[in-house]
Amino acid sequence: NSWGVEMSVVSIPIVNKNYPMGCEDGQEGRLVELGQMVDARARQILDKIGPLPESSLLATVCIVLADEIRSRPAPSVTDADLREILARIREIKNKIAQ
Repeated sequence: NSWGVEMSVVSIPIVNKNYPMGCEDGQEGRLVELGQMVDARARQILDKIGPLPESSLLATVCIVLADEIRSRPAPSVTDADLREILARIREIKNKIAQ
């Protein structure tokens, strides 16, 4: 491809329909896992509200997942975390300077 990255195509089943998706080589397993999560969420939605046209179902799944992401609490970073990050940066800087 034009980006110089090797690509694979994986077929992702979501509610009995396969969607071909491109991904970087080596990322196939992760893409399949994410597809399984989307499929499970789509099936939960269908179980709750009944049959929907494909486009409505996919839009609903997207909105539900976006809402879940937005509702998650932001991860907290402590002073100890920041000190550890700074120490790692200094280690890397020292290795580069050698």
